[in-house]
Amino acid sequence: MEAFERFLHQTYLGQKRFSVEGNDTVVPMLDEAIRLASDHGIGRAVIGMAHRGRLNVLAHVLHKPYDLIVAEFEHLPHERNNGQSNGLPVHYSGDVKYHMGWELSAGEGRIPVLLAPNPSHLEWVNPVVEGMARAYQDQRDQPGAPEQDFDQALPILLHGDAAFPGQGVVAETLNLARLKGFTTGGTIHIITNNQIGYTTDPDDSRSTLYASDLAKGFEIPIVHVNADDPAACMAVIRMAMDYRARFHSDFLIDLVGYRRWGHNEGDEPSFTQPQMYDKITNHPTSRALWTEKLTAEGVIEEGAGDELLNESIDGLQELRDELRANANGEHDADDDNGDGSTPNVETEVSAELLSAINDALHSFPEDFTVNSKLRRQLERRQTALERDGGIDWAHAETLAFASLLAEGVPIRMTGQDTQRGTFGQRHLVLHDPESGTAHSLLQNLPQAKASFAAYNSPLSEAGVVGFEYGYSITAPGLPSSSGSPIRRFRQRSQVIIDRFYASGGAKWGQAASLTLLLPHGYEGRGGTCSSARLERFLQLAANNNIRVLNMTSSAQYFHALRRHAKLLGRDPRPMVIMTPKSLLRHPRAGSSLIDLAGNLLSSRSYDDDERGPTRRSDSVGALHRQGLRRSGRQRRPRERNQCRDHPGSRSSIRSRPPSFARSWTSTRMPERKSLGPGRAPRNMGAWTYIAPRLRELAGERLPICYIGRPAEASPAEGSIDDHNEEQARIVSQTFETTRSAGGSAADD
Repeated sequence: MEAFERFLHQTYLGQKRFSVEGNDTVVPMLDEAIRLASDHGIGRAVIGMAHRGRLNVLAHVLHKPYDLIVAEFEHLPHERNNGQSNGLPVHYSGDVKYHMGWELSAGEGRIPVLLAPNPSHLEWVNPVVEGMARAYQDQRDQPGAPEQDFDQALPILLHGDAAFPGQGVVAETLNLARLKGFTTGGTIHIITNNQIGYTTDPDDSRSTLYASDLAKGFEIPIVHVNADDPAACMAVIRMAMDYRARFHSDFLIDLVGYRRWGHNEGDEPSFTQPQMYDKITNHPTSRALWTEKLTAEGVIEEGAGDELLNESIDGLQELRDELRANANGEHDADDDNGDGSTPNVETEVSAELLSAINDALHSFPEDFTVNSKLRRQLERRQTALERDGGIDWAHAETLAFASLLAEGVPIRMTGQDTQRGTFGQRHLVLHDPESGTAHSLLQNLPQAKASFAAYNSPLSEAGVVGFEYGYSITAPGLPSSSGSPIRRFRQRSQVIIDRFYASGGAKWGQAASLTLLLPHGYEGRGGTCSSARLERFLQLAANNNIRVLNMTSSAQYFHALRRHAKLLGRDPRPMVIMTPKSLLRHPRAGSSLIDLAGNLLSSRSYDDDERGPTRRSDSVGALHRQGLRRSGRQRRPRERNQCRDHPGSRSSIRSRPPSFARSWTSTRMPERKSLGPGRAPRNMGAWTYIAPRLRELAGERLPICYIGRPAEASPAEGSIDDHNEEQARIVSQTFETTRSAGGSAADD
């Protein structure tokens, strides 16, 4: 280990590597944990860590070949992701060497070990690793709830002493440990305690004596051990593994060491901690101390340790010389995985099967009492398939899930209030008011051929999204979704969304299937409860890395869910759905049995059919025209002519968007382009994303014009009266523009 670090330090002076020196014993501790995991019958290990020490862990725990690591320092061609591209339809950008993951295959007496890739957001990989481990533990090929086996996977998390108390995602992850939807049967936590955070002393970075004190609140055993004492370190890791095997609970080791160099190898630590680094400079390494001990005990001869060290350094130098001599300077470009098009899939379900599923969903055990306030709603759903437009949003969702289960596709769903639905619309799990027992509709579906799980999550946001992201990349082909009642869900999990969810495929070759259901609707309820920040997801979308959908009818939602599930084996991508609020029960957003039985989304781009496939194709325009009332209150002046981009132009803008889901990726241009009025402020929503693309496609033959809210600091008004007045103005101006262009409101 020390030879590897010394070689890199001497050969690549000043290059970042984030060495493990000062906490070297963490490497044999990990190796011992993995060996013991095999002895305990555990199927595999999943490791998460920040960048410090990663190269040494890759080389000596996961056995990533030295020549690949050296080739990365030399900027020479090398394999990536164990030679696997996962068939992702994205452009591979790669990542810096101390962020990359690796997988060690099973071998003689050795279990598979996976080191998860991680950006420089330190602890944010924690929930991702927990989700990956949980996916390995869950058995999903049988109806009902998935069966969990803790011994299928062991999660191991390495933390920094400054990051562990400093980053909130740590507490979120620890809180998941005993929750039934998120437990993994015990995680081994190791704080690689450098006694410093970049250049910040402990007194300035935490309010507790020990870096590990946060874990006390979760009743986790904590052991502090000296990193310079390898024997004690090995004893502690054995204790941790025995504890996990017996109690299936977390265990934390505070490995107290130091950091031999600065935060990175180009940093000078004596500028800020001169006394500490004077001591470190004169302090012998763990290898030197252990060599001295073994020599004194007669285990090895005098000088044998130094001889082995020099031999190892020389061997690495010879490897480097060989790589450089054989390098030809050529680097094959990564193949472009496909042309960006999405394969066609069939999403329709026979009316007979949907009817049978619907009947089964509304058949309850004889000893189960349905809540009297809920019974009427369920009775309406039971007969909804017989009514034109009777299937509302949540009912279509349940039918989509049920139809996938009948085809053998397992489903996992989590989020705040997921079982009932934030707005009382879903009711996947019913509660007997007399006995208190719960009844899961989809876990008791007779047609099901795979498992279904719906868990209410803690008010965690970042931790839950990270967990589900990890679950989805480990369980290929599993539609996993996560939803929340409030926008804070997205905003608090932005690191996971930016650094993992949207870019993990391009950086690390990870194929995620996670769907985010983000409540979205401009209804005069304030900025926080209006916008799921559509503009942020569109900004993140490139090279077909994610799907972003906005829909206006329950049938579109039904087919979008089924399409996503059917594409997972061929074209896996994360999906983001702007889930409506007022449309959840609005009759104009409802669909009929024939809409679900038809293949609404198959091989159809958003401009194939102006009228749309159903008679509710003008649902959004109709919703704009209904229930809007003008307020007598005085409001600040608004920009009236917001079509000044093309003054005097004859626009063909109409009041309704297309009546089926848009993925915002079309490159075709129809003869007449229709756009709905801008409900978000001009600097938010889809406008800034789609406007330049429309103008590029339209050229001179079709002027593009904006009608909507002006740019704002907040996404929406906090007053329903102000909202209604502004919405009425937008709709009115839209129809005025349409009439001046030669159309009529009736035509729309």
